[in-house]
Formats: sequence, structure tokens, C-alpha cells
Amino acid sequence: MVEREGCVYCARWNEEIAPIYPKTPEGQYAPLRRVDLSALSQQAFKPKGPVIFTPTFLLIEDGTERGRIEGYAGDEMFWTMLTITLRDHSDFDIEAMSAPGAEAQDATN
Repeated sequence: MVEREGCVYCARWNEEIAPIYPKTPEGQYAPLRRVDLSALSQQAFKPKGPVIFTPTFLLIEDGTERGRIEGYAGDEMFWTMLTITLRDHSDFDIEAMSAPGAEAQDATN
């Protein structure tokens, strides 16, 4: 998650999604790492293009951007966009992750 201080949409995401995200199959598969927009150039990964909006959620695998969600327009839109991003740009399988006894695996494996 690329964020910046004073971003009202980041604050809204933090209030509405952040507490539950790590408890979801999506959050277990793609753990959240926060990066301040001003420190983005210092990261080991390089985005495919400029990050203009905050928050921007980058799906990174092996240091390469696989997908992104720009902005936050509410919880329903976020979960929908996350599902689409994971479906189209990873091997995430919601049914396998939700099955009883399924172990979490993350996008870096």
C-alpha cells in the first residue's frame, strides 16, 4: 500500500478495511506492506509506472509489479477490485484459501 500523510482516502481505508484485511484469505495470500509515497524510490521493487494516487495497492511478486489498484472508493469497490486483481494477476484461489484447514500462502512464494 503506497500512502502519504494527510491522505483522507488512506485514512478511510485504514478505518474501514485495515482491521480485517489480515484476517481474510486475500490478506493472508497478499500481506499488506505499507510504503510512504516519498520513500517509494528507495524500495527493492520498482512499480511499472508512476504512482500518482494514494492509496495505491501494488501486487508485487519477486520484486515485479503484477497488478495495482489505484485509490479507494469504499469497501465494496475495494474488495471487488482486489478479487479481480488477484484473479487476473496471481494464482490466488479463494476457494482453496477458504477451505477448512487451508494454510495461508503468500504471493512471494
